[in-house]
Amino acid sequence: MTGVQEARPRGARRWAIDLRPLGVPAYRRVWLGNGVAMFGFQFTAVAVPVEMFSLTGGSFWVGLLGVAGFLPLLVFGLWGGAVADARDRRQVLLAAGGLLWASTLGLLLQSLFRVGSPTLLLALVAVQSIAFAITSPARSAILPRLVPAELVPAASTLNFTTFTAASVFGPLTAGLIFASWRIDVGLPIAYAVDGLLFTVSLWATLRLPAMPPEPDPDGDGTPRKAGLASIVDGFRYLATTPVLLLSFAIDLIAMVLAMPRALFPEVAQERLGGGGAVGWLYSAIAIGAMLGGLTSGWIGRLRRQGLALVLAVVGWGVAIALAGLARQLWLVVLLLGLAGAADLVSSVLRQSMLLVYAPDRMRGRLQGVNTVVVAGGPRLGDLRAGTMAAGFGAGVAWVGGGLVSAVLAVVLVVAFPALLRYRAATTASDRS
Repeated sequence: MTGVQEARPRGARRWAIDLRPLGVPAYRRVWLGNGVAMFGFQFTAVAVPVEMFSLTGGSFWVGLLGVAGFLPLLVFGLWGGAVADARDRRQVLLAAGGLLWASTLGLLLQSLFRVGSPTLLLALVAVQSIAFAITSPARSAILPRLVPAELVPAASTLNFTTFTAASVFGPLTAGLIFASWRIDVGLPIAYAVDGLLFTVSLWATLRLPAMPPEPDPDGDGTPRKAGLASIVDGFRYLATTPVLLLSFAIDLIAMVLAMPRALFPEVAQERLGGGGAVGWLYSAIAIGAMLGGLTSGWIGRLRRQGLALVLAVVGWGVAIALAGLARQLWLVVLLLGLAGAADLVSSVLRQSMLLVYAPDRMRGRLQGVNTVVVAGGPRLGDLRAGTMAAGFGAGVAWVGGGLVSAVLAVVLVVAFPALLRYRAATTASDRS
């Protein structure tokens, strides 16, 4: 591990992304597998709303995809976090990963046979969400076991940057598919690519060592159970940490009120000329996040992490609102990219706080809550955006959501200033 922890040149350390975690073989395999799988998943992330809009002709049904994704996340994200603290995390990843692969196969088959059922699409999205909700807490909770504690922020940044890079090139490639082929041809191609690339993630998980749960320091040696009591215990711990609680709250505000992606198919078709524009819209936020990650060396040196997190969330809302006012594709992409850079900063800070602050025995459950917030928030945002667009138009749904999210975030942290006072040094103590 000595080579992994060597200092980088001063100039690179100041701005360039920290690559030292890639010197750890186990982390490197997981990083590669998750990155390839995430690239493939972006094809499905574009294909499903495109297929739904094609079948129904309205953004409301596209917004309902958010409900189909959120409700399983709410239940299985919390339960999956408890499972990650009670079972071997490698086995959890393998079992739920198999379910995720099967749901992608279902999407492929329904497109090949041209079933054309919006209800079936909603059901398959729900199954995907269940599998994701179970795998996500375990995948995040293993990170401190793969790299030294001082490299957790760098590894978190690498994960987010890789995710956003996949979120850039995946939707752009999917957009090219739909621009080059008829939709009935493009859909099976998109789903097939996702299913094929996900096998790389399964391979990386197979190469992991066993990761059984660590015992409770005050327990009697009885195996921990993944039940309601365990979930309640996780919430009880979270309630004693206002900094983490507030970080979750402002992220929910940002995602529910300002996420505009359910509006992308409608805006691309009616305002931006259709064709490959939808791919650019789905990629734009990730483009900004990727560029932000590649120049993220400064994030690890932040001490007033709470203040930086709040500024990033407010910046997200303002940039989203301005993007909703733009009428040129290049300007919309630019402003969504600025929002994505702000989101990268807030995501890295929030995840680093959580992983360093929480003891290992709690990480699965808190990551379960994080899964509900991070993945569930945008899905609720899809419902909010689709419903508002149906009643007031896409412009009001887009611009109004961004402005309100920025204002509410400021009001919340002024009323409860614990997050503003938070500094990185407070994470150093061992709470296990």
